[in-house]
Amino acid sequence: MADLKAAFESAVANSKNLSERPDNATLLKLYALYKQSTAGDNGEKKPGFGDMVGRAKWDAWNGLKGTSQDDAMQQYIDLIGSLS
Repeated sequence: MADLKAAFESAVANSKNLSERPDNATLLKLYALYKQSTAGDNGEKKPGFGDMVGRAKWDAWNGLKGTSQDDAMQQYIDLIGSLS
């Protein structure tokens, strides 16, 4: 468990130093996996129709509902590894 958390924190740090910016779909996936890893299932109110970015982020995170925090961490680590 401690190893997974350390690897996750390392991946988060590495995400800031990627050679090129990922596409928007990948960025949403990273955001959703990060939120699921750190906060668990989405319990926030869905943003209004006018907030397109907030709504896209909410939908991406909400799509991971039921995924364990450990699984989300591992998926985040794997995704950052594939982008590096």
